[in-house]
Amino acid sequence: MNLEEVFNFYKGKKVLVTGHTGFKGTWLSRILVNAGAEVTGYSLNPPTDPALFNMAGFEGKMNSVIGDIRDLAHLKQVFEDTKPEIVLHLAAQPIVRDSYKDPVYTYETNVIGTVNILECVRLNPCVKSFLNVTTDKVYENREWEYGYREVDRLDGYDPYSNSKSCSELVTHSYRKSFFADGHCAISTCRAGNVIGGGDFANDRIVPDCVRAAMAKKPIVVRNPHSTRPYQHVLEPLAAYLMVAKAQYEDGKYAGYYNVGPDDKDCVTTGELVDMFCSAWGNGLSWENKSDGGPHEANFLKLDCSKLKTTFGWHPRYGVKEAIGLTVEWCQEYEKNGDVVAVMDRQIKEMFQ
Repeated sequence: MNLEEVFNFYKGKKVLVTGHTGFKGTWLSRILVNAGAEVTGYSLNPPTDPALFNMAGFEGKMNSVIGDIRDLAHLKQVFEDTKPEIVLHLAAQPIVRDSYKDPVYTYETNVIGTVNILECVRLNPCVKSFLNVTTDKVYENREWEYGYREVDRLDGYDPYSNSKSCSELVTHSYRKSFFADGHCAISTCRAGNVIGGGDFANDRIVPDCVRAAMAKKPIVVRNPHSTRPYQHVLEPLAAYLMVAKAQYEDGKYAGYYNVGPDDKDCVTTGELVDMFCSAWGNGLSWENKSDGGPHEANFLKLDCSKLKTTFGWHPRYGVKEAIGLTVEWCQEYEKNGDVVAVMDRQIKEMFQ
């Protein structure tokens, strides 16, 4: 896999990104803008304040459309106006705990939103490549010590995870029902937990670490023994762009792919926070305070053999390096420095 070739492929391509104002969507949009793509984003307003999207220097560089993925009529109009060749679907309600608070909104966004975007792809023959980004949590979690494979049963437990399992099934049905002739290649990517600069979400461990570090307080960790497949945000984004390119050029690459770190980088939350404290410095520490919150899986990792075998893909960074890149961005932000320059440098190092 040559990531420089992947990057260069997108020059001049018309790409629609849903969820472009979110954390991953902003990084993805920045990659595509830097690559010279014609980028349209479709999303709600940024989900956090502060928001990475508002810092990322997009003025005049992309077409940002504020809209709700549940609004099919508006979405259809955007497709007609922009005629995308490649559609990358990231729009979602992405927080497990929020899905317990508002399951209806979570299902509407994550399931009906997927139906709506696929319906627009069905009605617009300009689209040649569609990628639905889901999650490692789509699998029925059996607390296995080995990684889940693409053929394992889909049955997420909580409303977020389950809605993403449903999003997968919707994609499978549309693919078989409407795209069997291959005029548009359809894939899903099931990614692990991502970390990186500019994530300001609630109920995510690294943003919690950053907030504590900047406030010069100990980090509160509610479940230090849970194991997750942590990786830097650029890793899955590079994989999404690679899959979308490959299937654009040859439909045989359409399918379902796990995207996660190597086994050695599936660490407990406590180990992750230890690495963060070490990278941040200044005597940062953490304390274990379980809050008796809703059910979340304890042990979760992915088997990414299919992605590695098909594309020769391998993660570029281990979890310790991913923490280092995250801290680099966050300390630049803390001193009101040039965070866009840090983003662009990290993107360049990833793709060249």
